[in-house]
Order: sequence, then structure tokens, then C-alpha cells
Amino acid sequence: MARSELAGKPAPSNLLINTEELARAYTQRIPDPELPGQRVIFGTSGHRGTPGNATFTEAHILAITQAICDYRKQAGVEGPLMLGVDTHALSYSARDTALEVLTANEIETHVQQGGLPTPTPVISHAILEYNRGRTEGLADGIVITPSHNPPEDGGFKYNATNGGPADTTVTTWVEARANEILLGGNCELQRNSIEGNAARFMHETDFQSAYIEMLPQILDLECIREAGVRIGVDPLGGSSLPLWAPIAERHGLDLEVVNDSLDPTFGFMHVDKDGRIRMDCSSEWAMAGLVKLKDDYDIAFGNDPDADRHGVVVPGQGLLNPNHYLAVAIEYLLETRKEWSSTTSVGKTVVTSGMIDRVLDRMGRNTYEVPVGFKWFSNGLFDGSLCFGGEESAGASFLRFDGTPWSTDKDGLIMCLLAAEITARTGKHPGEHYQRLSSEFGSPAYKRIDAPADHEQKARLKKLSPADVTASELAGEAITSKLVDAPGNQAPIGGLKVVTENGWFAARPSGTEDIYKIYAESFRDEEHLEGILGDAQSIVDTALAGA
Repeated sequence: MARSELAGKPAPSNLLINTEELARAYTQRIPDPELPGQRVIFGTSGHRGTPGNATFTEAHILAITQAICDYRKQAGVEGPLMLGVDTHALSYSARDTALEVLTANEIETHVQQGGLPTPTPVISHAILEYNRGRTEGLADGIVITPSHNPPEDGGFKYNATNGGPADTTVTTWVEARANEILLGGNCELQRNSIEGNAARFMHETDFQSAYIEMLPQILDLECIREAGVRIGVDPLGGSSLPLWAPIAERHGLDLEVVNDSLDPTFGFMHVDKDGRIRMDCSSEWAMAGLVKLKDDYDIAFGNDPDADRHGVVVPGQGLLNPNHYLAVAIEYLLETRKEWSSTTSVGKTVVTSGMIDRVLDRMGRNTYEVPVGFKWFSNGLFDGSLCFGGEESAGASFLRFDGTPWSTDKDGLIMCLLAAEITARTGKHPGEHYQRLSSEFGSPAYKRIDAPADHEQKARLKKLSPADVTASELAGEAITSKLVDAPGNQAPIGGLKVVTENGWFAARPSGTEDIYKIYAESFRDEEHLEGILGDAQSIVDTALAGA
């Protein structure tokens, strides 16, 4: 991706969306379900799109919500549904649409008190708390968010009764049913105004206070308070904004929210690398405002709009690479959480840094490697077979001190506060700890690039077998494994991973663009990394040509 001249600069007015036009398009654009690109598509994090492309419209949300209602009925999910929403311009419109269907189907639906936005992890936590000790009448949830996507996008995802993103079996069913409804002109759905009689099925609940009150069950906030760690927070205009000040007040933290802007155009943002507004807390360009303040605090951090991702900024260095922080966090947690079972594993995706494997090998702990998507960690976090699950895209969660689940979806808030705990307890920030790991294991170079691929090529990439890879070497090293299934759960990775002694690459197709993504890492140097990337594209192109 070429770097835009606007990268890291305040967003100019010509990049801002027109929220009124966007709202009109949401209700007026009618998708054509005969076109594959305009159907309901559940990717790794639910359905996403924008009205301008007829990929996220009122018609989509009506169909998806009815499909979820139908799924709940056939699956025997009879408890309440916890409904969360982020701060994107379309999110409240989609929430109101969803409520019209949920209440018409007489589903008891809980929303955050006062109409406040609600982070993804808070909804996951609320589902788990409601279901604790229950075997029937279980709750599930919906979170309306396109995560860190640009302001014009909308998103809609379903969380199961285990609190985490619904698994592929469920989302495949919901997607198929939603498209069936959409193809029928949405004639099969039930819909009511949320005023009057239907309102009796909607309940305001204070999810946030319960989450804030229970934080000492998963973090040593007393240590942070007593050490006097100075914390800076930029919520990036997202759903974590209403939580940070109450967290600081309730737990006595020296925490300052450096940006309290709440604007659906996200006009306060710094422009991302490609010249677009994107609330990506793992991007040094989008986080440029907080990075400038790196030496004003002992630790600083930010979240994306639904607060399921984290970005940690440390003095003297700036924004930490998400892979680096994951390795530090895992080592620290395994050393300090004494009540966790010694047999529990650590989850990582196939495109997450090999530094984690080296840390776990040294500590004698098991790695559970899965395809991209946090849904692959949810059951393990729920039943305690995983103590931690983390993705290279700055999403992770972990267990409470007592080894029980806290959030089975990504939780950016606890990962941010964990950075403060690490700083308080050890006297060193996570960046300094990563420097120590680099001295021990080497300093890996990691990069992701995109390569062109049409629809047919992407379909072939998903179906490659190890036999399709004829190369025996990668960047001058013997290939030790060729993977199309993840080692941890044997689930298809939707692409290919090739490994050598000192490096690896993984290739998988984009779900929304005519490209495939290549992730690569070298434990030697940048030159070796570039060799891996060059060979990777050649290996994939050759395999696709022969597939």
C-alpha cells in the first residue's frame, strides 16, 4: 500500500462524510440479491458494507435480524438478547431497524441505559454474566459495528450464548436464511414500530457499570493506582469513551482522556496510511495524535469504535506493533496469573508472530494455532482450555484471575489496562519488555502486502492443497511445512501457510476486494523478509496457475 501524502495528518474537510445523505441511502437503496456482492455476507466479523454500494442497507438489517430470530427459535435460544452499538454514523439507524424486528418477534432485548454506545467486550461480558449458573433460557447478543472501518461503513455481528462471535456453522445458517428472506423481497419478516406495545420487549440495562465494577476480577488495578502510573487515553471517538472516566473514578486511576470528541464523521481523526479516515488503533498514522503525546504519560492507549481492539503507546518509542505487545502480554500473564491451570493453552492465529511460539516454548506452554477470526478462540476461553487468545490485528482477551471467562470476544479495554498493570508491577513498560525478548530470541521483521487476484483466483486459493506447492525452498531456506489447515483445530485457513526454520508466509484472499493478502515474518533480517515476500508471491501465483 502506497503511503498517502495525508497520512498522519488531521483529516481535511473534503474527506468527511455527509451523514444525512448516508442515512437516506441506508433506507432508500435497495440491494439486488441476485448480485453476489449485494447479498448478506458474514466474514470473520459479521456483515459489513456501505449504502453507497448497496452492501449495508435497511433491507440487509431487516433480513439479518429476522434470520437471527429464526435461528434462535430453531436452536432453542430462549433468553434475552443483549444489543450493543458503536459510534459509526449508521449504527443507531441499524439498531432501530433491528429493534423493530426483534420486538415484533417478541424477543426480550436489552440495550444500554441512556442510549449510550456499548463496546463489543461489554456485550460479551454481559452475556456471560447473565448465563452464569444457567442451563436454559440463555442469552445471546448482537453488536452493530464495522469495527475500525471508515465512517461510511456499517457492520452487524451475532454473538452466541458462549459470549463470543458465532461460529461458522451458525453464521452460515444465518447468512443463508437472510439471503433467502432478501430474495423474497423481505416479505417473510416480522416488523413493528418500537413505540407502543412492542416497547414492552425492550429494556434499558446498565451493562457498563457491571463491567467497570468487576474489573478487579481480571486486572490488578490496585497495583496501578499505588504505583501512580500516569495514563493517557484516546477512545478515537468510539464506544469506550463513556467508560474511561468512570473506570478512572471508580478505581482511583491517574487517567486522562486526551480526546473526548464524539462525531459520526470522525473529523477529528488523523488520516490513515492510504489517505482514508479509519479508526484503526493499530495504525501509527491513525493514532498520530496520541503518538505525539507518547512522552507525556507513563503509558497511553486507544481503542477502535467498538473497543474490541487496542493500541498501546509507550514513551520514547510510540505505538507498539500489535505482535510485539501480544508476546509481552502473554509472557507476563503466564508468570503472574498463578491460579490459571498449567495445562491451559494460548491461542494465536496462523498469521500472528512466531515470537509468541518462542516465548511459549521457553515457558513450556502449548500453542493453539487457528485460522483468522476470534470465533476460533471463543469456546476455549469459555471452557478454560485457553487462557488467552490473540490476533495480529490487535485483538485479544484472557481469563479472570480465577481462571473463569471474562469476555469471549476481543476486549480492547482490558488489554489497554493490562499495559498499565505491566508498567506498574515491573517498573518497565511493554516496549522495554519486548526489547528484552528481542535480545533473547532475535528481532523478527513482519510485513503484510496485497497482491491482485480475481474472483476465480481467490476461490482457487481457498482450495489449495500442500501438493499444489511445488517449491522446496523459501528465500534460500528449506521449506519445513506447507499448511492449508490450522495446526490447532485442523480447520481450513482459507489459504496457504509455508514455513521454514527462520521464517514463514501465509496467503489468504480478501473477502471484499480483488486481492489476496500475504503475511510474512523473518527471524533473520529485513532483506530475508523481502526475499520471503518475493518468493511467496511467486509460489502462490504458480500454485494458482496449476490448481
